Amino acid sequence: MIRNARYGHTNLIAQDWRTLSSFYQQVFGCVTVPPERNYAGADLEAGTGVKGATVQGVHLRLPGLGPDGPTLEIYSYSVFADPIRPEVNRAGFAHIAFVVPDVLAAQREVLNAGGAAVGDIVTLQTAAGARVTWCYTRDPECNVIELQSWS
Repeated sequence: MIRNARYGHTNLIAQDWRTLSSFYQQVFGCVTVPPERNYAGADLEAGTGVKGATVQGVHLRLPGLGPDGPTLEIYSYSVFADPIRPEVNRAGFAHIAFVVPDVLAAQREVLNAGGAAVGDIVTLQTAAGARVTWCYTRDPECNVIELQSWS
């Protein structure tokens, strides 16, 4: 076990990091953590394994977790690999989740801001008896977002 480890950030690679970061700020209240990032050079190429790459982007403070909480890191590369559309059941990174007071209202906000619905809003009961109402949506670049509310 790694002692004193803590969660730092989740990274999304965007076609347009400014537009995608604006979506997360507008819809979920994420806040920019300055400075904007702009990386290039031999160390970036060595670290990423991507020849000729430059990276630009920003970290966004996630809502409800305070100033030392993890961030959502949204970057754009100058060189992109062939895209694979994220799906809820694809191995690897699948989605990020936001706890919201009202799933239907949150879904409408996502849709109004250029996102899309994936499935229906449903309510499930856990083995412990708690009920969670949730749905999957997509941000404007098709990344999957879960919206959930517990009762």
